[in-house]
Amino acid sequence: MSGSPPVVGVTTYVEPASYGVWTQVAAAFVPAGYVRQLEASGAVAMLLPPRRDPDPAVVEALLSRLDALVVAGGADVDPARYGASPHPRTQGPQPDRDSFELALVRRATELDLPLLGVCRGMQVMAVAAGGTLSQHVPDLTGTSAHAPAPGHYGQTQVTSTHGSRVARVIGGAAAVRCSHHQSVATAPGYVGTAYSADGVLEAMEAPSARFRLGVQWHPEASDDTCVFAALVTAAAHAPSRR
Repeated sequence: MSGSPPVVGVTTYVEPASYGVWTQVAAAFVPAGYVRQLEASGAVAMLLPPRRDPDPAVVEALLSRLDALVVAGGADVDPARYGASPHPRTQGPQPDRDSFELALVRRATELDLPLLGVCRGMQVMAVAAGGTLSQHVPDLTGTSAHAPAPGHYGQTQVTSTHGSRVARVIGGAAAVRCSHHQSVATAPGYVGTAYSADGVLEAMEAPSARFRLGVQWHPEASDDTCVFAALVTAAAHAPSRR
């Protein structure tokens, strides 16, 4: 199997969707940018629909078939998962996604499986590690620049920490696309390695891991494959492949 392309699992949404003659049908999906970026980086993407009560045996079976995991963006993590009451602007909970993704991240961390969290995915990583979230970024910054309008990305400049993994991936600074009203407040075991000018944490990583990186922005909405390519490279050079 060493010559085969890495298989990268990507978590998905379950949301009402419209396609063809069908409208408001519950569908499991993820924006195609994730798949395109992974394919362009030399990987095969495997979409992972959420399970409300993930059996540890199922989680183990899934991860045993993967060379890396991407936890995609999406709705807010339920504040109850980190011992907080909901902010008035926090979205309603999605128990299936929360349960499944937290279980995947915790076991992937134990296995040291290459892991990338995107936006919500970074927040899931923090909560899985016992951390907490800031539920409404405008309360911290006084602006809605990180999520200017529903269905529209903002753009922010992020500055990375010299010598960090994310600096090796994006360079010292980069303009990125973002759409988030929450952010990571604490994340035990992770180091903050990129920030926006207003002080919002934009990337975190686990220095001792093979590849464990969370980014608050949306690299799948960019033409630059550098973030996904770095994950795929780590997956391809794992000490033991499937």
